[in-house]
Amino acid sequence: MHDPASPSSSSEPADAVSPQAPADVVEEVMAWYTRELLSERRASHPAPERLEHLLARQQECVRDRARLEEADVQEAARITASYAARLKELKTTGP
Repeated sequence: MHDPASPSSSSEPADAVSPQAPADVVEEVMAWYTRELLSERRASHPAPERLEHLLARQQECVRDRARLEEADVQEAARITASYAARLKELKTTGP
C-alpha cells in the first residue's frame, strides 16, 4: 500500500503538480479574499471601494476555478502559477 507521506517511487518528476493542486491554490486565494470581505463588512466603517475590489477578486477566483475543469495542461499550469504568485504576495503584503 502506498503511503502518501512517503516519497513517491513513480516516474513522475518530484515537482509534478497533482490534479488537485491547481484547484487547491485557487481555493486558498479565494478563501483569503472571503476572509478579507467578512472582515471589511464587519468593520465599523466599511470602505465601499475595498469591498468592491475584494468581491471582484473573489469572483475572478470562482471563474478561474471553473475554468480549471476544462483547462488543458498548459492552461492549468498558467492558472496555478498565477495563483501561487498571488497567494505568496497576499501572505507577504497582506490586505
